[in-house]
Amino acid sequence: MMPVSEMSQITPPPERATSSKLLPALAGVWIAVTLVKFGNPVILEALVQAPENGLEFLISPWPIRWGYVFVSLLFLGSLPFWRWKLPHPKWLLGFPFLWFLWQLFSATQTVRPDLTNLTILHFAACLACFCVGYFALSHARSLVPFWLGLLAGLLIVFWTGFDQHYGGLEQTRRAFEEMKTNAAQSALVQKLDTPEFRKKISSNRIFSTLVYPNALAGAILLFLPPTLCALWQMSRRASSILRKVLVGLWAYAGLACLYWSGSKAGWLIGLGIVFWAFLHLPVARKIKWWTAAILLALGLAGFAAKYSGYFSKGATSAVARTDYWRAALQLSVEKPLLGSGPGTFMDGYKRLKNPQSEMTRLAHNDYLQQAADSGWPGFLFYAGFIWGSVVFVYRDWRRHASEASCLRSKTEPPDWVAFALWLGVTAFATQSLVEFGLYIPALAWPFFLFLGLLCANTVPTRDTSQ
Repeated sequence: MMPVSEMSQITPPPERATSSKLLPALAGVWIAVTLVKFGNPVILEALVQAPENGLEFLISPWPIRWGYVFVSLLFLGSLPFWRWKLPHPKWLLGFPFLWFLWQLFSATQTVRPDLTNLTILHFAACLACFCVGYFALSHARSLVPFWLGLLAGLLIVFWTGFDQHYGGLEQTRRAFEEMKTNAAQSALVQKLDTPEFRKKISSNRIFSTLVYPNALAGAILLFLPPTLCALWQMSRRASSILRKVLVGLWAYAGLACLYWSGSKAGWLIGLGIVFWAFLHLPVARKIKWWTAAILLALGLAGFAAKYSGYFSKGATSAVARTDYWRAALQLSVEKPLLGSGPGTFMDGYKRLKNPQSEMTRLAHNDYLQQAADSGWPGFLFYAGFIWGSVVFVYRDWRRHASEASCLRSKTEPPDWVAFALWLGVTAFATQSLVEFGLYIPALAWPFFLFLGLLCANTVPTRDTSQ
């Protein structure tokens, strides 16, 4: 099976040439559009109206129902390229299907059919994305068009983030106040004047094309590691200086947006993946340990300096999350088998919330929300799928890397793009402990596609005696 990183150096046979170009190109366009246009939670579908003119079409988010059209096109377009011979390991494939099946069972007794219907459609799209990655995209001989599409979409996210940081948010606040005094624009003001919108523009934390700053941090954690590695490989024919400048600028853009998002969990998780990545570099053990330790110490010191005021004020958002999680656990105990229905956490939280806590629609923990919404089986299937994949793929990559170092004449070198992809997936799965990325199409759909790629490209145990 061809590793994810073999992107352009191998010429596919004639019968696979179309697959090598068409499907990755389609997936690349899809992921760029998804990242830029579908950054709102699925349960907020009613608040996202269709654009009414060309300008709104370009700059405004699109209704999520449009996103299902794109997912359907990607899924149907991938079908001619599916390979039904199940890759190793076969057992891993069952978890996402069991998880989705349990969502359907839970939906039969939901307390809010409107929210559950929106959520089930979204979860179906997630499963479709996993299948595309697992059965079709993982077998393409060249993923260059896919990475180019992802780079283009992420570039728009970075550009929008930089614009917001360097005056865009202030201009938005001024324009909104001016519109409120203009009777001719009262309809547009009513459309925009929501508590969520006012909260977003009142802060200097950037959010780019995503629903709010922490969601932007999730996008950077998920996409930055693999795009950095893919960009490094795709630019291998450029001069050494140009290559390093290009990758360095991309890293700066991503890290700057992560910093400006003000995401505290994002900062800490980012430090963790940088530390973990350094420990796997092919350099002397003492050098990489010292370098990783210094970077970790500097990052933690910077975190303490930046957020000391936040913690001195009582860490209000962290305290609020503990109330969300307490309520989610209580809801899961009340209905342990099927929960209250996918996407319905907010209905139970209204009843259980602390009077001092801010109202929320989502539990800010994807795993606990699974327990509250679809019972403990839903939680076990989802958590088992995500973390089972993370652990197995990493263990498999390490085995492959070890074999490559011992038997270089018989095996391929370690697949560093796959490792970077694993870093992004692991970082996002970790952030899901404190956020709701599972319910944001711009994050969840690519996340499931990446999981499909990783699970399909795991390397079976080799017979080293041959």
